[in-house]
Amino acid sequence: MAKMNAVLKIALAALCINLPLMHPDTPNRDMSDRGSAVQALPLDSLDGLELKAVSEPGGGIAKLKADVVEYEGRRALHMINDDSTMGSKGPSGGESLAIVKGSDFRNGTIDLDLVGMPRPGSNSQSRGFVGIAFRIQGDVEKFENFYLRFTNGRADDQLRRNHSTQYSSFPDFPWSRLRQESPGVYESYVDIEEAAWTKIKIVVSGTKAKLFVNDAAQPCLIVNDLKLGEGPGRVALWAGSDTEAYFSHLRIESCCSPP
Repeated sequence: MAKMNAVLKIALAALCINLPLMHPDTPNRDMSDRGSAVQALPLDSLDGLELKAVSEPGGGIAKLKADVVEYEGRRALHMINDDSTMGSKGPSGGESLAIVKGSDFRNGTIDLDLVGMPRPGSNSQSRGFVGIAFRIQGDVEKFENFYLRFTNGRADDQLRRNHSTQYSSFPDFPWSRLRQESPGVYESYVDIEEAAWTKIKIVVSGTKAKLFVNDAAQPCLIVNDLKLGEGPGRVALWAGSDTEAYFSHLRIESCCSPP
């Protein structure tokens, strides 16, 4: 018995050495899932956000209006991106971001509820471009981006439907270049409804990323060659040319290693 007790003590000591140290006061830390850090914002105020309009090469800067309103039963961040006054436009027109202060994202998942529609008074080419920018570098010099074209999801034209989702990389790989050089590779169809709350999730691992919409088990868009590589950066809510958007319930889960 004494020999058995000694063996048990040695085993317990070895187990304790290999257990991770957990402090009860560690903020934004989910120790049950690979020690991943979680940052959550209800987006019912402008707290924790930095608003910024960006300029593409050869383009101008759009007007950005942001406030918090009630939309379809919940308080939400409301953004209007207006690029109608820009003297000239880059390939994607004006773009606006609400950057999450303190975010530092390399690998993990980003969950968000959003709504998109063309800005009132916009032209017929506006689609309601809304999404997430991630791995933002410097003073928004570069970033990766997944977004939805809300009026395309249920269009009568099949080709427009095939352009419902989009990956781009600011500023060197706008949608126009990716579509010309690699048709159909960086965009896809998904069933989305204009002006309706839509759930999206982005899963990022190294140079690969997947876009999920409305709790689907399978991604609707897969990118295997993120153009900016594997570096970390900030996260932002994103609105494109002549777009009105609403955002709610943002959750950023960052992992030290690919999920």
